[in-house]
Amino acid sequence: MKNQTFDPTHFADLIDANGEYAQTFKYSELTGSAARGLAIVTCMDSRINPLSVVGMRSGDAKILRNAGARVTEDVLRTLVLATYLLNVDRILVMPHTDCRMAQSEESSIHELIDEQYGVDTRSLEFKVTMNQEEALKTDITRIRSYPLIREGVAVAGAIYDVKTGKIDFKSY
Repeated sequence: MKNQTFDPTHFADLIDANGEYAQTFKYSELTGSAARGLAIVTCMDSRINPLSVVGMRSGDAKILRNAGARVTEDVLRTLVLATYLLNVDRILVMPHTDCRMAQSEESSIHELIDEQYGVDTRSLEFKVTMNQEEALKTDITRIRSYPLIREGVAVAGAIYDVKTGKIDFKSY
């Protein structure tokens, strides 16, 4: 069955963990603004803890995540809102080493999903790249040239190393 109704047994660990979290919840004073003026566009990879990587904590930055840390139309839409309404004046685009979206051609990903699961995903663009630095440069340029991003917002690109925890800032 593709679309199931909610079954709490599938989420019991999360429900229990949230109960414990709520007992010592300490973030009620935070607002929706980025206290330190930063938005980070990064990958959905679970090896990345974006706030820790840059020495921040909850409430300091806006985090936007997707496969490959690519600047999509939805990322641009969100950054426009963040730069006007949520105190963002710096944007860091931060893909990472050992990324699945930087190891294959677009067609290979579609073929793999079709072969393994029998699902044709060719109607989607996964935005994979075989040249991560070139893709990062393109995405940085896309943000900098986007006419609706608030004037004066600083934009940087960096690649996070999942083996060392270091960020390699790029000069473009």
